Amino acid sequence: MSTAVITLCKEGAEVAVRICESMPDAKLYVHEAVEGYGQAERFARVVELTSEIFGCVKRIIYIMPCGVAVRAIGPMIKHKLEDPAVVVLDVMGRWAVSLLSGHEGGANDLALEVSNIIGAEPVISTTTEAVKRLIVGVGCRKGMKVENIEAAILAGLDKISAHPSAVRLLATAGVKKDEEGIREVSKRLGIPLVIIPDDEIRKSSLVFERSEFVQEKVNLPAVAEPAALLAGRRTVLCLPRIAMDGVTVAIAEEGLPS
Repeated sequence: MSTAVITLCKEGAEVAVRICESMPDAKLYVHEAVEGYGQAERFARVVELTSEIFGCVKRIIYIMPCGVAVRAIGPMIKHKLEDPAVVVLDVMGRWAVSLLSGHEGGANDLALEVSNIIGAEPVISTTTEAVKRLIVGVGCRKGMKVENIEAAILAGLDKISAHPSAVRLLATAGVKKDEEGIREVSKRLGIPLVIIPDDEIRKSSLVFERSEFVQEKVNLPAVAEPAALLAGRRTVLCLPRIAMDGVTVAIAEEGLPS
């Protein structure tokens, strides 16, 4: 086990099960007062459980109030290069907060991984990530090579005179979540990938160019533009959709707080 998923209530347990189903290395911990969930290990107090596992796991996901998680890890914290990555979710699975060891320990990546599994909103406050304001939306034909996808992304960034280091996220639609070329380009460029649920794109009232071709092929009005817009807050397209050798790219910029 390298990931512990811990919750105190039935609602949180439902979210935890979904996460564990997609994380082969995860172990589920459910409070002893919650009925069911026979596959889970039981605990009585989250503070005591945390003290037992904190030095033995690489990642901890708490599904509970943030304050409870903070009190549990507080006495255990040593150094950002030693502590496990810690992410906190609300029991409804709406927010995934990178709480401890965000950059060095991988909590930022864990928050995004969890968000992609359950459709939560990742909350990442690390300064090096927060100052990046570009989001690149990507769509492609099935089986597209990573080289083609990377070339299209770099061409799009070149059109707005931007460097990959200014990009906070790559984004695509749920229908493309298993597209190996998109996942590989995320690793190659060192830019996290966020998956926008298909229904969120279908229901969106944002203004973006719609494509009859995409609608016919994957039952979505578009991929690159809505993915880029929906992956951030107060987003505006700074590069409308471009197509290049079977790849579509659009770039959105997040606005500053008003």
